[in-house]
Amino acid sequence: MVFSSLFFLFAFLVLCYGVYALAPSIKAKNTVLLVFSLIFYAWGGPPLVLLLCLETLICFVGAHLIWSCNPAPLHNEGGKGGKKAFLVVTVGMCLGLLVIFKYTGFFTDTFCALFGLENLIPKVALPIGISFYTFQLISYVVDVYRGGTPPQRSYGKLLLYAALFHQCIAGPIVRYVDVQKEIDRRTVSLDETFSGLLRFTVGLGKKAVLANTCATVADSLLTADKLTAGQVSALGVFLGVTAYMLQIYLDFSAYSDMAIGMGRMIGFHFKENFNYPYAAQSVTDFWRRWHISLSSFFRDYVYIPLGGNRCSKGRHIFNLLVVWALTGFWHGASWNFILWGLYFALFLVLEKYVFKWQKSEKSLTVHLRRLYTLAVVWFGWLLFRFDDMTLMGHALRSLFGGANGFNGDNAHYTLKSYLFILIVAMIACTPVIPFLQKKLTAAAEGRGIVGGLARTVINVVVVVAPVALLVLSALALVGDSYNPFLYFRF
Repeated sequence: MVFSSLFFLFAFLVLCYGVYALAPSIKAKNTVLLVFSLIFYAWGGPPLVLLLCLETLICFVGAHLIWSCNPAPLHNEGGKGGKKAFLVVTVGMCLGLLVIFKYTGFFTDTFCALFGLENLIPKVALPIGISFYTFQLISYVVDVYRGGTPPQRSYGKLLLYAALFHQCIAGPIVRYVDVQKEIDRRTVSLDETFSGLLRFTVGLGKKAVLANTCATVADSLLTADKLTAGQVSALGVFLGVTAYMLQIYLDFSAYSDMAIGMGRMIGFHFKENFNYPYAAQSVTDFWRRWHISLSSFFRDYVYIPLGGNRCSKGRHIFNLLVVWALTGFWHGASWNFILWGLYFALFLVLEKYVFKWQKSEKSLTVHLRRLYTLAVVWFGWLLFRFDDMTLMGHALRSLFGGANGFNGDNAHYTLKSYLFILIVAMIACTPVIPFLQKKLTAAAEGRGIVGGLARTVINVVVVVAPVALLVLSALALVGDSYNPFLYFRF
């Protein structure tokens, strides 16, 4: 089950929030959320939900054992050795389960390929959201170890934190310290409900209408058969990877929008996870804006413990390579993801020690840096797209002087057919709409005709936009023949 399915929108979510609204107390509301979250996880395979419960139990017990060694970690250093042992065992067990269910195939395939063996080990089903809830639970255990929070006394509440279906598909990675108070006490105003609903429908529209259409463009141009046969032109590769670049941002950010919106509607406040990364002025800036919760997780729980940048130059470069190799590996069990992570590590090192850029306010410099960043990220998504290195090689050959030239296939027709929606997708990847929204809000604070008109527009948007976006998204999900945006073809 995914957020952008008709069943989730018009059955699961409606039923969940309907029962939630009728629940008389916060305890009952938490029970409703927990039950529906476990149903959500069990939808793809009921036995796999037991893994979530087991991992939560491991961290529940582990956190209490850590705390028992030193109940006041900030003021008492007693029992430090025992604390660390319990931390290592708990985190090791969580990572072990993650490796078994997500990376067994990768390790066995690599081993068998190196030694020319036949891989007879069966594929292990990947539980939904295992990467996200594993990292959330690890952050909880480490925060207890560091004394940032006492352990949760209720297993059910910790399970709710780990299992809450809002952020399980694509984030954000929610830290326990950010929501621990809201698990026990939360209130929701009418304004927040409408705000959450609008945020959810904006994310739904980004996913159902824009991201899915961009995926159609990318998949039609970057097929294995066409690339292998050398039938893709330079324009086809460029357009396909650009569509994929738009798709992957709209996809990930859309799920974060929907998670933040759903949480806000019932009193949970999740932190922002994307901040228009394609407007970044450097690769460093890009990673401050892209999947913020993941970047900050690796920064706080891997990079800084390794020594961060408070060490020698060589050690710092090593730390960056380790963190970004792990970042790539987290995204998928394939060598191209690891190379993708190391690719970005290379540019981070160059910006730190070679370019040594200072912040610039000059318009030309800013635009040139943005173009550089977009180029680096574009080639990064090319690396991310192909887990088959041979296909990637075909794509690069087609891009740089393949037999089909610049426009030897149907790429020109595809561009004309989808130009309108690609332009809309590009605008959605920039802060243009928030800028206009800010101007409109400022105008609404004024008096006179302009202020009154601005307030009217805001009120209409708040009421009409969620309905319009929901209808457009539902039509798009039904099928291309019902997608109104596809009628805007040239």
